[in-house]
Amino acid sequence: MSENVCLEPLLKRRSIRVYENREVPMDLILKVLDIARWAPSARNAQPWEFVVVNDRKILKELSKIHSSAKPLSKASAAVIVLCDTNISPITYHVDCANAALYIMLAAYCMGLGTVWINSLRNIEEVRRIIKAPSSKVPVAIIAIGYPAESPEPKPRKPIDELVHVNVYGNKFKLS
Repeated sequence: MSENVCLEPLLKRRSIRVYENREVPMDLILKVLDIARWAPSARNAQPWEFVVVNDRKILKELSKIHSSAKPLSKASAAVIVLCDTNISPITYHVDCANAALYIMLAAYCMGLGTVWINSLRNIEEVRRIIKAPSSKVPVAIIAIGYPAESPEPKPRKPIDELVHVNVYGNKFKLS
């Protein structure tokens, strides 16, 4: 596999907040979730479950949990990544964040757009809307649809501001 093919989704995926007015078929969403099952998790616990929401009324209700959730009102669907705190009491946030990232990358590779919607400040509200039990934490809501925008990449910090060698404070110097 060529390096460019492998790295392209990592460099080209963007947060998509505007979607075409067309349905994403459930079989395509299930392909995305089938790939998400392969995300890494501590001890391979796989503490995630996914709630696919394609009901307009529920999407609209979810879009009102906070101002950044508005893209849900126009998305074709959403996937709520639920994490079981009994299966993974210490690492559930990270484990399910990995699954959410796999969802976004797989969706991009299949021609879909996504945006991560933070649900951690609205755990009880999201649980109530989707009728999830208290042992399941909605770590993320991923809006999904066919992109109707192509955002430019946002600036990134330079590598020499981020990398330390061997110990913190020993900054990497670009030659």
